[in-house]
Amino acid sequence: MWAMHDSAENGEMRSKEEIREIAKGFTKSGMARRQYCAKHGVAMTTLDYWRRVGGKQKPKLLPVAIEEARSLAGFALVLANGRRIESSWNFVAADLEKLIGVAES
Repeated sequence: MWAMHDSAENGEMRSKEEIREIAKGFTKSGMARRQYCAKHGVAMTTLDYWRRVGGKQKPKLLPVAIEEARSLAGFALVLANGRRIESSWNFVAADLEKLIGVAES
């Protein structure tokens, strides 16, 4: 543990392993952040950053299959208020006009 502190004092960069150990050690220490950071020669914001990014792993890419879009016979009616009505039913023009009139009233 002292080697980590010494390497930072000598101007050397800490290794990823040293950073992980310091970040993990804080939770186990039971110490206040300020006290723990002073003991290890680390700024509190640096410790917070290490703790935040330390446990994250890069997201894994998964293979996907792309299917062709299927064309459905029908219509989509978008009203002025943003509401959307979709249907695969076929309407006679007069019935569709009635539906629009009711929907917009």
